Amino acid sequence: MKLLRLAPENTKFPFMRFRRISYPFSALLSIASVVLFLTVGMNFGIDFSGGTLIELRAKSGPADIAKLRAAAEQMNVGQVEVQEFGAPTDVTLRFGLQAGGDAAQEVAVGRVRAAIGDGYEVRRTEVVGPRVSGELVQSGTLGVVISIIAVLCYLWFRFEWQFAVGAIIATMHDLLLTVGFFALTRLEFNTTSIAAILTIVGYSLNETVVVLDRIREMMRKYRKMPTDELIDLSVNAVLPRTIMTATTVFLALLSLVVFGGEVIRSFSIAMIWGIFVATYSSVFICSPMLIYLGLRTETVGSAPPAPGKLAKSPA
Repeated sequence: MKLLRLAPENTKFPFMRFRRISYPFSALLSIASVVLFLTVGMNFGIDFSGGTLIELRAKSGPADIAKLRAAAEQMNVGQVEVQEFGAPTDVTLRFGLQAGGDAAQEVAVGRVRAAIGDGYEVRRTEVVGPRVSGELVQSGTLGVVISIIAVLCYLWFRFEWQFAVGAIIATMHDLLLTVGFFALTRLEFNTTSIAAILTIVGYSLNETVVVLDRIREMMRKYRKMPTDELIDLSVNAVLPRTIMTATTVFLALLSLVVFGGEVIRSFSIAMIWGIFVATYSSVFICSPMLIYLGLRTETVGSAPPAPGKLAKSPA
């Protein structure tokens, strides 16, 4: 088991000393993410922006990307994105909505298929209209908001209010940085990206709850210890578990990035970013927030009686 241990036990790293650095750093990244979202924007896929995606597979040999891009310039359907994914024989073509409605879009699809020729097998064709894409934006945003509110309401009742506020701030921090990551890297933002954001929220809350639960346990045990030292003790106690969880999830996601194909690539890359951000925020954002919110050991319920001992009833 020692060979599999990624972090030593009984560490005494002073995490809380870095809160004066982590907070300005995270605030700067959050502001940059908002600026990127408002100025650069997201690279919305056809799920949200509307358009057509055609997935092709070469019948013999690898796909000739240069030839397909040259043919795309002659298709007269607007800007066409040609992208290789998965195996060397697989490629996708994307182009936007055509003026003239559904009929014009069908004509454009037929024109693209004719320009491709017989050397490629059309494996999939997806067409999304502007009305459907608008509904997806609204439904996806509403789903993210409702899920966050529901989980955070649970945290409010499960822990003290300071814990819930810290979890809210850490979760919003992770969401902002994930949005900024999409805007900066120009990863395609589609329905699988919504699934990635929801998964990141769940992972972030899970990591946060693990840390908060250990802090709550330590506050019942060490009632006279200063809050910053107690939080350091708690974070160091869960550090091996946190590193092991993040590493195993990272390895699984890395295999999805390499072998999963284009359909879930944006999901996998966003999740890799998300596990690092969530691990960071649970230690350097949520935990120090308890100090600023004035959490004291007196605010936590009394320690449970020792096993085997029953509390005496009042006379």
